Amino acid sequence: MTEADKENILWHLHPLRVRYQETDQMGVVFHGNYVTWFEIGRTELVRALGMTYETVEKQGLLLPVVDLDCSYVSPARYDNNVIICTRLEQFSPIRVSFRSEIRLVEDTDHISLGWFQGNEPPGKLLVRGGTRHVWVNRDWRPSRLDKLLPALYSMMQAVADGVVPHKEEGGC
Repeated sequence: MTEADKENILWHLHPLRVRYQETDQMGVVFHGNYVTWFEIGRTELVRALGMTYETVEKQGLLLPVVDLDCSYVSPARYDNNVIICTRLEQFSPIRVSFRSEIRLVEDTDHISLGWFQGNEPPGKLLVRGGTRHVWVNRDWRPSRLDKLLPALYSMMQAVADGVVPHKEEGGC
């Protein structure tokens, strides 16, 4: 990846405050909750493109996780402000990979939420990971996103290429 490519990386940022129920007896976020936060990040990225997962599923498409990785750098604690940073890593009509980072921030009021362009999102890195998915139909057979939801495919392709979606374009 060239320096120009790194500057063109497009992340979606979503804020979250750590809730008491998400911590364990050690006072840190239970490790499994980060995977849930990755899912929140994916959902909000797709929503930012103008389509909800519910709409995608009503069209007969499902997006199961087929692989997951997660590396813990530093713990989040109760009442911390964190941002869920999500980007498309690899993309094709049948497969999609997301990269996720959970980052600690002092105050989300001073962070520009939504789309962030650059190699490293704001805040202190706590967790990094990713998920890989395959588009399938209700019979769990691989399906082509470009054929069934071409508008969503085009928007995801643009984001994968580092193009910031504009709300005035109406999303999908």
